[in-house]
Amino acid sequence: MRDRVVTGSSLNSDEESTQLSLRPQTLREYIGQKELREKLEVTLNAAKARREAVEHILFYGPPGLGKTTLAHIIANEMDAKVYATAGPALKRSGDLMGILTNLKEGDILFIDEIHRLSPVIEEFLYPAMEDFKVDFVVDKGAFAKVINVPLKRFTMVGATTRAGMLSAPLRDRFGIYYHIDFYPPEDLQEIILRSAGLLESRIDTEAARTIASRARGTPRIANRLLRRVRDYADVKGDGTITAEISARALDAEGVDERGLDDLDRKLLKIVIEYYKGGPVGIEALGATLNEEIDTLVDMVEPYLLKIGFIKRTRQGRMASAEAAAHLGLKPAGGEQEKLF
Repeated sequence: MRDRVVTGSSLNSDEESTQLSLRPQTLREYIGQKELREKLEVTLNAAKARREAVEHILFYGPPGLGKTTLAHIIANEMDAKVYATAGPALKRSGDLMGILTNLKEGDILFIDEIHRLSPVIEEFLYPAMEDFKVDFVVDKGAFAKVINVPLKRFTMVGATTRAGMLSAPLRDRFGIYYHIDFYPPEDLQEIILRSAGLLESRIDTEAARTIASRARGTPRIANRLLRRVRDYADVKGDGTITAEISARALDAEGVDERGLDDLDRKLLKIVIEYYKGGPVGIEALGATLNEEIDTLVDMVEPYLLKIGFIKRTRQGRMASAEAAAHLGLKPAGGEQEKLF
Protein backbone atom coordinates (compact mmCIF):
# COMPACT_ATOMS: atom_id res chain seq x y z
CA MET A 1 0.00 0.00 0.00
CA ARG A 2 1.30 3.45 -0.91
CA ASP A 3 1.89 6.03 1.84
CA ARG A 4 -0.87 8.62 1.88
CA VAL A 5 -0.74 11.82 3.88
CA VAL A 6 -4.54 11.67 4.27
CA THR A 7 -4.76 8.11 5.57
CA GLY A 8 -6.24 7.73 9.04
CA SER A 9 -3.75 4.99 9.90
CA SER A 10 -0.37 5.71 11.45
CA LEU A 11 2.44 5.92 8.89
CA ASN A 12 5.41 4.99 11.09
CA SER A 13 6.67 4.75 14.66
CA ASP A 14 8.05 8.31 14.64
CA GLU A 15 4.65 9.69 13.77
CA GLU A 16 3.02 7.51 16.41
CA SER A 17 5.28 8.95 19.11
CA THR A 18 4.47 12.50 17.95
CA GLN A 19 0.75 11.74 17.95
CA LEU A 20 1.13 10.34 21.46
CA SER A 21 2.55 13.65 22.69
CA LEU A 22 -0.48 15.49 21.28
CA ARG A 23 -3.14 13.19 22.75
CA PRO A 24 -5.47 14.57 25.42
CA GLN A 25 -5.07 12.83 28.76
CA THR A 26 -8.51 13.43 30.28
CA LEU A 27 -12.11 13.77 29.09
CA ARG A 28 -11.95 17.47 29.95
CA GLU A 29 -9.16 17.92 27.39
CA TYR A 30 -10.87 15.79 24.76
CA ILE A 31 -12.34 17.83 21.90
CA GLY A 32 -15.34 16.74 19.83
CA GLN A 33 -17.70 13.73 19.96
CA LYS A 34 -19.86 15.57 22.50
CA GLU A 35 -22.53 12.90 22.94
CA LEU A 36 -20.00 10.10 23.28
CA ARG A 37 -17.99 12.14 25.78
CA GLU A 38 -21.04 12.84 27.93
CA LYS A 39 -22.12 9.18 27.96
CA LEU A 40 -18.60 8.02 28.75
CA GLU A 41 -18.31 10.54 31.58
CA VAL A 42 -21.48 9.16 33.19
CA THR A 43 -20.21 5.58 32.81
CA LEU A 44 -16.82 6.35 34.36
CA ASN A 45 -18.21 8.41 37.23
CA ALA A 46 -20.72 5.68 38.08
CA ALA A 47 -18.00 3.03 38.09
CA LYS A 48 -15.77 5.20 40.30
CA ALA A 49 -18.62 5.85 42.74
CA ARG A 50 -19.24 2.11 43.08
CA ARG A 51 -15.51 1.37 43.09
CA GLU A 52 -15.99 -1.12 40.29
CA ALA A 53 -14.21 -1.81 37.03
CA VAL A 54 -15.86 -0.23 34.00
CA GLU A 55 -17.92 -2.50 31.77
CA HIS A 56 -16.20 -3.84 28.66
CA ILE A 57 -16.31 -1.17 25.94
CA LEU A 58 -16.18 -1.45 22.14
CA PHE A 59 -15.21 1.56 20.03
CA TYR A 60 -15.84 1.33 16.31
CA GLY A 61 -15.36 3.73 13.42
CA PRO A 62 -12.84 4.71 10.72
CA PRO A 63 -9.12 4.85 11.60
CA GLY A 64 -7.58 7.96 13.16
CA LEU A 65 -10.66 9.20 15.04
CA GLY A 66 -9.38 8.61 18.58
CA LYS A 67 -10.24 5.06 19.65
CA THR A 68 -6.78 4.46 21.13
CA THR A 69 -6.82 7.91 22.72
CA LEU A 70 -10.13 7.16 24.45
CA ALA A 71 -8.77 3.87 25.83
CA HIS A 72 -5.88 5.75 27.46
CA ILE A 73 -8.25 8.44 28.74
CA ILE A 74 -10.41 5.76 30.40
CA ALA A 75 -7.31 4.39 32.13
CA ASN A 76 -6.29 7.88 33.31
CA GLU A 77 -9.78 8.72 34.55
CA MET A 78 -10.01 5.42 36.44
CA ASP A 79 -6.45 5.76 37.79
CA ALA A 80 -5.58 2.41 36.20
CA LYS A 81 -2.91 1.02 33.92
CA VAL A 82 -3.57 0.28 30.27
CA TYR A 83 -2.06 -2.71 28.48
CA ALA A 84 -2.27 -2.24 24.72
CA THR A 85 -1.96 -4.86 22.02
CA ALA A 86 -3.48 -5.60 18.60
CA GLY A 87 -5.54 -8.50 17.28
CA PRO A 88 -2.96 -9.71 14.72
CA ALA A 89 -0.21 -9.72 17.39
CA LEU A 90 -1.96 -12.35 19.51
CA LYS A 91 -1.09 -15.67 17.89
CA ARG A 92 -1.30 -18.15 20.79
CA SER A 93 -3.31 -18.38 23.98
CA GLY A 94 -0.03 -18.26 25.91
CA ASP A 95 0.58 -14.74 24.55
CA LEU A 96 -2.68 -13.58 26.07
CA MET A 97 -2.30 -15.61 29.27
CA GLY A 98 0.72 -13.58 30.36
CA ILE A 99 -1.14 -10.30 29.81
CA LEU A 100 -4.33 -11.37 31.58
CA THR A 101 -2.62 -12.72 34.70
CA ASN A 102 -0.67 -9.46 35.11
CA LEU A 103 -3.80 -7.29 35.10
CA LYS A 104 -4.68 -5.68 38.43
CA GLU A 105 -8.16 -4.78 39.66
CA GLY A 106 -9.68 -2.19 37.29
CA ASP A 107 -6.85 -2.27 34.74
CA ILE A 108 -7.58 -1.74 31.05
CA LEU A 109 -6.76 -4.29 28.35
CA PHE A 110 -6.92 -2.48 25.00
CA ILE A 111 -7.03 -4.59 21.85
CA ASP A 112 -6.83 -2.66 18.59
CA GLU A 113 -8.09 -4.27 15.37
CA ILE A 114 -10.03 -6.68 17.55
CA HIS A 115 -11.91 -8.00 14.51
CA ARG A 116 -8.64 -9.66 13.44
CA LEU A 117 -8.36 -11.95 16.48
CA SER A 118 -7.93 -15.61 15.60
CA PRO A 119 -10.81 -17.95 16.60
CA VAL A 120 -8.56 -19.67 19.17
CA ILE A 121 -7.71 -16.40 20.94
CA GLU A 122 -11.31 -15.21 20.70
CA GLU A 123 -12.66 -18.32 22.43
CA PHE A 124 -9.93 -18.03 25.07
CA LEU A 125 -11.22 -14.51 25.84
CA TYR A 126 -14.86 -15.49 26.42
CA PRO A 127 -14.53 -16.77 30.03
CA ALA A 128 -11.99 -14.03 30.79
CA MET A 129 -14.46 -11.31 29.81
CA GLU A 130 -17.55 -12.96 31.25
CA ASP A 131 -16.40 -14.79 34.40
CA PHE A 132 -12.92 -13.30 34.92
CA LYS A 133 -11.19 -16.63 34.72
CA VAL A 134 -9.34 -18.62 32.08
CA ASP A 135 -8.99 -22.33 31.50
CA PHE A 136 -5.40 -23.11 30.58
CA VAL A 137 -4.49 -26.53 29.21
CA VAL A 138 -1.08 -27.97 30.18
CA ASP A 139 0.58 -31.12 28.83
CA LYS A 140 -0.89 -33.17 26.00
CA GLY A 141 -2.77 -36.39 25.36
CA ALA A 142 -3.44 -38.59 28.39
CA PHE A 143 -1.48 -36.21 30.64
CA ALA A 144 -3.41 -33.10 29.64
CA LYS A 145 -4.85 -31.08 32.52
CA VAL A 146 -7.04 -27.99 32.62
CA ILE A 147 -5.96 -25.38 35.15
CA ASN A 148 -8.59 -22.84 36.14
CA VAL A 149 -6.86 -19.46 36.66
CA PRO A 150 -8.89 -16.67 38.35
CA LEU A 151 -8.36 -13.13 37.10
CA LYS A 152 -8.81 -9.70 38.67
CA ARG A 153 -11.83 -7.74 37.40
CA PHE A 154 -10.49 -5.80 34.46
CA THR A 155 -11.99 -3.76 31.62
CA MET A 156 -11.61 -4.88 28.03
CA VAL A 157 -11.59 -2.00 25.53
CA GLY A 158 -11.81 -3.14 21.92
CA ALA A 159 -11.32 -0.99 18.83
CA THR A 160 -12.29 -1.88 15.30
CA THR A 161 -12.78 -0.23 11.95
CA ARG A 162 -15.07 -3.08 10.85
CA ALA A 163 -17.63 -3.87 13.53
CA GLY A 164 -19.53 -6.12 11.14
CA MET A 165 -16.59 -8.54 11.08
CA LEU A 166 -16.80 -9.19 14.84
CA SER A 167 -18.37 -12.53 15.69
CA ALA A 168 -21.69 -12.33 17.55
CA PRO A 169 -20.38 -14.13 20.70
CA LEU A 170 -17.49 -11.66 21.06
CA ARG A 171 -19.65 -8.63 20.32
CA ASP A 172 -22.25 -9.72 22.90
CA ARG A 173 -19.63 -9.77 25.66
CA PHE A 174 -19.15 -6.01 25.40
CA GLY A 175 -21.55 -4.13 27.64
CA ILE A 176 -21.09 -0.74 25.97
CA TYR A 177 -20.75 0.21 22.28
CA TYR A 178 -19.63 3.62 21.07
CA HIS A 179 -19.52 4.66 17.42
CA ILE A 180 -16.94 7.35 16.64
CA ASP A 181 -17.86 9.42 13.60
CA PHE A 182 -15.92 11.94 11.52
CA TYR A 183 -15.36 15.31 13.22
CA PRO A 184 -16.89 18.55 11.93
CA PRO A 185 -14.40 21.24 10.75
CA GLU A 186 -15.01 23.43 13.80
CA ASP A 187 -13.90 20.64 16.17
CA LEU A 188 -10.84 19.90 14.03
CA GLN A 189 -10.00 23.60 14.04
CA GLU A 190 -9.99 23.57 17.84
CA ILE A 191 -7.84 20.41 17.85
CA ILE A 192 -5.34 22.04 15.45
CA LEU A 193 -5.08 25.18 17.60
CA ARG A 194 -4.47 23.03 20.68
CA SER A 195 -1.84 20.91 18.90
CA ALA A 196 -0.09 24.00 17.53
CA GLY A 197 0.19 25.30 21.08
CA LEU A 198 1.76 22.03 22.23
CA LEU A 199 4.17 22.15 19.27
CA GLU A 200 4.96 25.80 20.10
CA SER A 201 3.98 26.90 16.60
CA ARG A 202 2.47 30.29 15.75
CA ILE A 203 -0.82 29.86 13.90
CA ASP A 204 -3.85 32.05 13.25
CA THR A 205 -7.48 30.97 13.34
CA GLU A 206 -7.96 31.20 9.57
CA ALA A 207 -4.97 28.93 8.98
CA ALA A 208 -6.38 26.37 11.42
CA ARG A 209 -9.69 26.54 9.56
CA THR A 210 -7.92 25.94 6.23
CA ILE A 211 -6.13 22.85 7.56
CA ALA A 212 -9.30 21.57 9.24
CA SER A 213 -11.27 21.79 5.99
CA ARG A 214 -8.78 19.44 4.30
CA ALA A 215 -8.33 16.97 7.18
CA ARG A 216 -11.14 14.60 6.14
CA GLY A 217 -12.88 14.86 9.51
CA THR A 218 -10.00 12.98 11.17
CA PRO A 219 -7.87 14.30 14.09
CA ARG A 220 -4.83 12.16 13.18
CA ILE A 221 -4.83 13.59 9.66
CA ALA A 222 -5.34 17.11 11.04
CA ASN A 223 -2.26 16.79 13.26
CA ARG A 224 -0.25 15.27 10.39
CA LEU A 225 -1.19 18.11 8.02
CA LEU A 226 -0.37 20.64 10.75
CA ARG A 227 3.17 19.25 11.01
CA ARG A 228 3.62 19.35 7.22
CA VAL A 229 2.39 22.95 7.10
CA ARG A 230 4.66 23.88 10.02
CA ASP A 231 7.68 22.54 8.11
CA TYR A 232 6.64 24.50 5.03
CA ALA A 233 6.19 27.69 7.09
CA ASP A 234 9.65 27.27 8.64
CA VAL A 235 11.33 26.84 5.23
CA LYS A 236 9.25 29.09 2.95
CA GLY A 237 8.20 31.71 5.50
CA ASP A 238 9.09 33.11 8.92
CA GLY A 239 7.63 30.18 10.85
CA THR A 240 4.17 31.72 11.30
CA ILE A 241 1.39 29.52 9.91
CA THR A 242 -1.06 31.65 7.92
CA ALA A 243 -4.01 30.67 5.74
CA GLU A 244 -1.97 31.42 2.60
CA ILE A 245 0.99 29.32 3.77
CA SER A 246 -1.39 26.51 4.76
CA ALA A 247 -3.09 26.45 1.36
CA ARG A 248 0.23 26.50 -0.52
CA ALA A 249 1.72 23.75 1.65
CA LEU A 250 -1.29 21.45 1.31
CA ASP A 251 -1.53 22.09 -2.44
CA ALA A 252 2.11 20.99 -2.66
CA GLU A 253 1.18 17.82 -0.75
CA GLY A 254 -1.55 17.10 -3.28
CA VAL A 255 -4.38 17.60 -0.78
CA ASP A 256 -7.17 19.69 -2.31
CA GLU A 257 -9.88 21.88 -0.76
CA ARG A 258 -12.10 18.89 0.06
CA GLY A 259 -9.27 16.81 1.54
CA LEU A 260 -8.89 14.53 -1.48
CA ASP A 261 -5.50 13.23 -2.57
CA ASP A 262 -4.27 11.65 -5.81
CA LEU A 263 -5.74 8.21 -5.02
CA ASP A 264 -9.18 9.65 -4.23
CA ARG A 265 -9.21 11.71 -7.42
CA LYS A 266 -7.95 8.80 -9.49
CA LEU A 267 -10.67 6.50 -8.14
CA LEU A 268 -13.40 9.05 -8.86
CA LYS A 269 -12.03 9.80 -12.31
CA ILE A 270 -11.98 6.09 -13.21
CA VAL A 271 -15.58 5.60 -12.03
CA ILE A 272 -16.78 8.70 -13.93
CA GLU A 273 -14.80 8.36 -17.16
CA TYR A 274 -13.85 4.69 -17.53
CA TYR A 275 -16.97 3.14 -16.00
CA LYS A 276 -19.37 5.91 -17.15
CA GLY A 277 -20.24 6.90 -13.59
CA GLY A 278 -20.90 3.33 -12.42
CA PRO A 279 -22.10 1.08 -11.04
CA VAL A 280 -18.79 -0.75 -10.74
CA GLY A 281 -17.75 -3.47 -8.29
CA ILE A 282 -15.03 -2.84 -5.71
CA GLU A 283 -13.00 -5.76 -7.09
CA ALA A 284 -12.95 -4.16 -10.54
CA LEU A 285 -11.90 -0.83 -9.02
CA GLY A 286 -9.12 -2.50 -7.06
CA ALA A 287 -7.83 -4.24 -10.18
CA THR A 288 -8.01 -1.06 -12.27
CA LEU A 289 -6.24 1.03 -9.63
CA ASN A 290 -3.80 -1.77 -8.70
CA GLU A 291 -4.77 -1.31 -5.06
CA GLU A 292 -5.79 -3.75 -2.32
CA ILE A 293 -9.56 -3.93 -1.85
CA ASP A 294 -9.15 -3.47 1.93
CA THR A 295 -7.29 -0.20 1.28
CA LEU A 296 -10.18 1.12 -0.80
CA VAL A 297 -12.87 -0.08 1.62
CA ASP A 298 -11.18 1.04 4.87
CA MET A 299 -9.18 4.13 3.89
CA VAL A 300 -10.67 5.64 0.74
CA GLU A 301 -14.39 4.92 0.58
CA PRO A 302 -15.57 6.02 4.07
CA TYR A 303 -14.76 9.69 3.52
CA LEU A 304 -15.98 9.74 -0.09
CA LEU A 305 -19.25 8.21 1.11
CA LYS A 306 -19.46 10.73 3.94
CA ILE A 307 -19.19 13.74 1.63
CA GLY A 308 -21.48 12.19 -0.99
CA PHE A 309 -18.93 11.79 -3.76
CA ILE A 310 -19.69 8.08 -4.21
CA LYS A 311 -22.69 5.92 -3.45
CA ARG A 312 -22.91 2.21 -2.75
CA THR A 313 -25.64 0.32 -4.55
CA ARG A 314 -26.37 -3.39 -4.89
CA GLN A 315 -24.86 -3.24 -8.37
CA GLY A 316 -21.67 -1.49 -7.23
CA ARG A 317 -20.17 1.96 -6.62
CA MET A 318 -21.43 5.09 -8.39
CA ALA A 319 -19.94 8.57 -8.56
CA SER A 320 -22.10 11.63 -7.90
CA ALA A 321 -22.54 14.70 -10.07
CA GLU A 322 -20.93 16.70 -7.24
CA ALA A 323 -17.79 14.56 -7.51
CA ALA A 324 -17.65 15.18 -11.25
CA ALA A 325 -18.06 18.92 -10.70
CA HIS A 326 -15.26 18.94 -8.12
CA LEU A 327 -12.92 17.29 -10.62
CA GLY A 328 -14.05 19.52 -13.46
CA LEU A 329 -15.56 16.59 -15.36
CA LYS A 330 -18.92 16.15 -17.02
CA PRO A 331 -21.29 13.82 -15.15
CA ALA A 332 -21.94 10.52 -16.90
CA GLY A 333 -25.35 10.18 -18.54
CA GLY A 334 -28.06 7.54 -18.33
CA GLU A 335 -28.58 5.97 -14.92
CA GLN A 336 -26.13 8.45 -13.37
CA GLU A 337 -28.41 11.37 -14.19
CA LYS A 338 -31.44 9.53 -12.81
CA LEU A 339 -29.72 8.92 -9.47
CA PHE A 340 -28.23 12.36 -9.08
